[in-house]
Amino acid sequence: MKTALLVQFLTNGLIIGTLYGMVAMCFVLIYKASRVVNFAQGEFLLVGAWICWHLMTRHQVPFLAGFLITMVAMTLLGVLIQVLILRPLIGEPIISVIMATIGISVVLHGAVNWIFGAEPRSFPKIFDTQMVAIGQLNVETIYVLSMSLGIAGMAAFAWFFQYSKMGLAMRATAFNQQVAQSLGVSVRRVFVVAWAISALVSGIAGIVVGIVNGVSPGLAQFGIKVFPAVILGGLDSIIGAVVGGVVVGLLENLSQFVDGEYLNWGNLYVIAPFYVLVLALIVRPYGLFGTRDIERI
Repeated sequence: MKTALLVQFLTNGLIIGTLYGMVAMCFVLIYKASRVVNFAQGEFLLVGAWICWHLMTRHQVPFLAGFLITMVAMTLLGVLIQVLILRPLIGEPIISVIMATIGISVVLHGAVNWIFGAEPRSFPKIFDTQMVAIGQLNVETIYVLSMSLGIAGMAAFAWFFQYSKMGLAMRATAFNQQVAQSLGVSVRRVFVVAWAISALVSGIAGIVVGIVNGVSPGLAQFGIKVFPAVILGGLDSIIGAVVGGVVVGLLENLSQFVDGEYLNWGNLYVIAPFYVLVLALIVRPYGLFGTRDIERI
């Protein structure tokens, strides 16, 4: 019986890990383009979830239409934030841009609480079939959608950075902005595209998490939960983001199983990823797949 329960937990961990990996890739995308860690990532998830919920519940928009409208809205939000707030900071110290992202997170959090309220809300019923049988396991339909979106997102990111002109431009910009400009790369355009994609993908993840857990201000903490996956995989590695997300997802669910069946601490699944974060920083500060900076004197 415990073996079947363990398999169920590990399956859920693999599924939620792909979602973690997708959000982690958004961190990596911003970092690869501008060497900045976006501390407003969790708020992007929150905004996306609230927009889709509002369209479905207040305007009776079908889920697919609300999903697509939310994607457009989040893309515009990412563009506006980069153009209006972050573009004037190009060339300024990195710490100034990081502090700006913290300010953006506070403003977005306060704005959605003011507009939508702080009371938790549930999405209306979306799927006729709530559970899908995979072998002998029963998996929620939204988890299947989550994993499908995560895998598709990972494949899209991999292709984007390896083969598209904009992806190559982002890699060049992350390596050296001045050299990239001298080669004809528009650094401003790279930053706009990076923030637009990051907001878009985060909005999608926010919808999925909102459907599973409901929409509330606490959803923004998802960005903090994903951060150990980013550090574990490496801040500048797309593959690392995927691996780190899956590892954290599996670790969370394995910790929940051990805690529920043996330890009964009550919160091991919450703190376990941050133990991994600390160990990763001690043993391998640049992550499993991150680029190690070597300075010669």
